Amino acid sequence: MIPPGNGLRSPTMKRRTLLASAATFFVPIGAGAQESAPLPRADAAAEAPRTIGAILDRGEELESLKAFIVARDGKIVAERAYRPNALTASTNIKSASKSVISALVGIAIGKGMLSGPEQKIAPLLSGALPDDPDPRLAEITVGNLLSMQSGLARTSGPNYGRWVASRNWVRFVLEQPFEDEPGGAMLYSTGSTHLLSAILTRLGGRPTRDLAKEWLAPVEGFSIGGWDRDPQGIYLGGNQMAMSPRSLLAFGELYRNGGRTAGGARVVAAEWIDASWQVRTHSRFSGDGYGYGWFIRRIGGEQVYYAWGYGGQMLYIVPALGLTVVMVSDEDNPSARTGYRDLLHGLLGDVIALARDRSVQDMAEPRSGGG
Repeated sequence: MIPPGNGLRSPTMKRRTLLASAATFFVPIGAGAQESAPLPRADAAAEAPRTIGAILDRGEELESLKAFIVARDGKIVAERAYRPNALTASTNIKSASKSVISALVGIAIGKGMLSGPEQKIAPLLSGALPDDPDPRLAEITVGNLLSMQSGLARTSGPNYGRWVASRNWVRFVLEQPFEDEPGGAMLYSTGSTHLLSAILTRLGGRPTRDLAKEWLAPVEGFSIGGWDRDPQGIYLGGNQMAMSPRSLLAFGELYRNGGRTAGGARVVAAEWIDASWQVRTHSRFSGDGYGYGWFIRRIGGEQVYYAWGYGGQMLYIVPALGLTVVMVSDEDNPSARTGYRDLLHGLLGDVIALARDRSVQDMAEPRSGGG
C-alpha cells in the first residue's frame, strides 16, 4: 500500500546556491500565460550547459530528485537514477496520475461509454448523491471534474486528511458546499478526479485499474504498480498511484505521439489530447493554465504541457521539440511553496535550450569547433 497523505517536511538540497543559478522564475506575460525568465548565472559555463549529461549532473545536486529521463523524438537521449533509486522501480507519482485518469476518460468517450465532456455526472452517480442535494450538483459535467471547475469545496490541501478518513469518499465529495458555480474558478481537488474513477468503475463494470490495464496495454513499457482504494474499493482517482519513471515516460510518449504507440496503434484520440491541452482555467497559485488533467505554461520560450504530482513528480511534454521529460522525486517533501518545483522547471528550461540548438544525434555532446 502506498503511504497516504501529503508530507510536510522541507526538502533537503545540497549546494542550493549553485542550483538556484540553474533555476528559472516565472512572470506573467499576458492573460494568465506564463513564461520563464532566467535568473543570474554564476558563470558562462553554468549559463549554457554543453551536454545533457551536465544538466543531469545539476539534477544530482537536488537530494529530493530520484530519477531524470530525457527523450527526444521517441529516443531516450539521457537517463539517470540518483542515489539508491532505480529507473524501473515504482514510485508514488501522486497527482501526476490525474493525467492518467484524463486519458481513461478520453478512451471511455471514444468507446461510447461516456457521451463527452459535457455529460452531466449526477445520473452517473445515482445512489451516492446527498439526501437533499444542492440543485447545482445536477449541472456539474465530466469536463468540469477534469478541469477542476466543479464549484465544490476542495478535498485537497488542508481538507485531504478529513476526506480520506471518511467512510464514503464519493459521497463526501458530493456533500461539500459550493464555493463557486460549476464551470467557475479552478478549485484544485483530488475529489473531482476520484468521482471520475467512480464513474469509470460503474460504467465499465470493472475496477478502474483493470480498465487501465486493458485500455493502455498497447503502450509498451506502461504499467501501474500499487494503487490505493477507497473504503468501497474504488481506486483513488488522481493520487496514490505507483509507477516507474520509465512507465511514466511511456505514458508521456503516447501523448507526444498524438495518442498512438510507437508502432502506430491508436490508443487515445488525437482530438482528446487537443481538448486536454486547451487552457480552460488557471491555477490560483501559479497562474499556469489547466486543461483536462494537464498543466500548461511556457518554459524556455516553448509551450509545455505537464503532469505534476506532490513532491515533484513531473512529466513534461514539449511538442515543438519532440521532448518528453520525466523527473520523479521524494514524495514526502513539498515542491511548490519551497521553490523546488521551480528548480525542476529550470532544469527543463536547460534541456529545452540544448534541444533547440542540437539534433537528437549530437544532443549529448558539444558540437565540434567550439560552436
